[in-house]
Amino acid sequence: MKKKNIALVLPLAMLLSACTSTVDPAYKDISSRTAPCVEGGPDTVAQKFYDLRVQQIGQQSGLPDDSLAAQFRPYLSQALYEQIQIARKQAGSRTTAPVNKTQPINGDIFTSLREGSTSADVASASTIPNTDARNIPLRVNLTHQTAGGQSVMWQDEVLMIREGTCWVVDDIRFMGVSAPAGSLRQLLGDR
Repeated sequence: MKKKNIALVLPLAMLLSACTSTVDPAYKDISSRTAPCVEGGPDTVAQKFYDLRVQQIGQQSGLPDDSLAAQFRPYLSQALYEQIQIARKQAGSRTTAPVNKTQPINGDIFTSLREGSTSADVASASTIPNTDARNIPLRVNLTHQTAGGQSVMWQDEVLMIREGTCWVVDDIRFMGVSAPAGSLRQLLGDR
């Protein structure tokens, strides 16, 4: 009788122990992140980034100054943020004017259209089949509406990567007709 009870209890005990063990996430941290983080998945973080950028249009053109760079920091990958900082230093050393007063890069650096966008709609990441992805390109529908009421619409593509547990912007592929370069990294690197 005792052998039958053990035979019944053993599978039950194993089943219960499986329920209490920890489950590893589908993805592992691919890097560490010391900068602040924005909550949400890749599409949510990208939409918040573009919403912030739309709010900033008209306030500054070219490379972001210290204040704007600090606002964008939680949304940008470490590598992209550093590339922007290097470009800012190079722009400051090429002229006697303070950084961002006279810039070789003019206009909005985050979109194909130098005038920037007045609205942005990021595609949903729920259409991405691989939920374990460490990088996800997302299409962004952008619009610039002039004071006269005319609209220009185009698409760009934002590359979202995972840094630690955060989703951040790592590059923007310019797909608009008037794009100054193929991507944001190319624009910053061509300096």
